[in-house]
Amino acid sequence: MPDDDFLAAFEECVWPHDQWHHREHVKVAYLYLLRHGLRQSSERLPTAIRAYNAAHPRPESLTTGYHETLTQAWLRLVHAALCQHGPAPSADEFFDRHPELWQWQIARLFYSAERLWSAEAKISFVEPDLAPLPISPRGGYDWM
Repeated sequence: MPDDDFLAAFEECVWPHDQWHHREHVKVAYLYLLRHGLRQSSERLPTAIRAYNAAHPRPESLTTGYHETLTQAWLRLVHAALCQHGPAPSADEFFDRHPELWQWQIARLFYSAERLWSAEAKISFVEPDLAPLPISPRGGYDWM
């Protein structure tokens, strides 16, 4: 599916929930970064994910539903890969080229379980306690 169609399906909340997995989260982050840069994406993406989740209700708990720290951390990880390697012809190709982004558990390299799964981390971004998240090699907020 072309990126524009995929992103539209996500933003219109019609992307099938049974197909909303880690790969799709990374693809959406990548596409937001391409279109909006890091600063705007860090504001826009949470709103879009919350809207999508509201359209596909599931229980909210510390380990399910929207999680602010995970969203912001993954946005930074995708941003770092984009800054270092540049864009790919499609979001699928970008994901496929970056095996370091394939496992959602990579956040455990930066966060202890106690910090990541805290109530505070779910509702607001908390800095990692094990290692700093990557900073753009270009030192700015946008990949360009």
